[in-house]
Amino acid sequence: MMQPTAQPQLVVLGEDWGQHPSSTQHMIKRLLPDYQVLWVNSIGMRRPRFNLHDLGRLGRKLGAVLGLSAKREEAVQSHQTQPRPKVLPPLALPLPGSRLAGRINGHWLAAQIRRQLPDLDRPLLWISLPSAVDLVGKLGERAVIYYCGDDFSALAGVDHDAIARCEARLVEKADLILAASPALASRFPPHKTRLLSHGVDLDLFMPPQPRPADLPSGRPIAGFYGSLSDWIDIPLLAETARALPHWDLVLIGPQKTDLSALVGIPNIYLLGPRPHHTLAAYAQHWQVSLLPFVDNAQIRACNPLKLREYLAVGRPIVSTDFPALDDYRELVHLPRPGDNLAQAINRAAFDEHGPDWFQRHEWETLTHSQGYHARQQTVATQSWDHKVDELKTWLAALI
Repeated sequence: MMQPTAQPQLVVLGEDWGQHPSSTQHMIKRLLPDYQVLWVNSIGMRRPRFNLHDLGRLGRKLGAVLGLSAKREEAVQSHQTQPRPKVLPPLALPLPGSRLAGRINGHWLAAQIRRQLPDLDRPLLWISLPSAVDLVGKLGERAVIYYCGDDFSALAGVDHDAIARCEARLVEKADLILAASPALASRFPPHKTRLLSHGVDLDLFMPPQPRPADLPSGRPIAGFYGSLSDWIDIPLLAETARALPHWDLVLIGPQKTDLSALVGIPNIYLLGPRPHHTLAAYAQHWQVSLLPFVDNAQIRACNPLKLREYLAVGRPIVSTDFPALDDYRELVHLPRPGDNLAQAINRAAFDEHGPDWFQRHEWETLTHSQGYHARQQTVATQSWDHKVDELKTWLAALI
């Protein structure tokens, strides 16, 4: 008879490990001391198309499965001090919503997982992407956790109908549902749903960091970091840059949507993606942090990580309106009725530093204001460590 392992086992199906610092990854890192974790990379949430982007992604996936990226992974790990779980790049059919593909994937994934964990013994099964629902019941799991961090029915780049069907099945099968926002939580059965809002890595975003060499100098900066995707209001950013010729707008992140509206605007800087651990340094050395979101179903249900990260940095925040701001509205500058984003940026700087702040030419050496400390204090008890302490209690009840 197989003896149980010293630690409870946790099998996690999420996005590709290390691809971006998702909420799931923040939490799983903090569970590693208490659980034996196997992380299974994404099996996809849409059918691949015949284009260069999807062919390239397919090639990288196959390379990971075949071990062709092992040396690169070893190099990355050698520069990381944080622990990481055992990671499985799976083979699976990228056909979400297909019943036949789902049945094949369920058995296929279970076999791959058992090869990685020969001592598998009634693990907890954590699913962050509904396309993995067909694995449920194939591992002899103790319980199923569905972590819902996004409105997948509105998320860009997803086969919405197929994923909605997968999610409905997963919600029915799950023993515990964790929702990242009240809007998401309201969609699920209350008796098994818990609100688990995002945290922030205070040890990364609060301590002072040196100014990055590629950050422009000579003018105040309004900055944003994150994926430049369909949920970012690109025309609004173009309009704002033209209305603020004495400011620079710095955008950090991978291009995932058409940015042609920004081309040729001299005070817009597209720096491209930067490693997550460097983002605090950029945000600490610009004068205003931006959340320039469009108004759509995804944003209305979201609870963005960067809101709390911006608060931890302490700089004034200027944002378009969305529900996740509700707990922080007194700390965030929104355009007033009849105003635009440019006016909100000027007002944020004026309120923070006084009427002559621009004439003093001190925007790169501004002292910390009362608002700075108020923003940091608001998230002082919202670290990922605090969030995971609560999560551990819920998980322990399943074991």
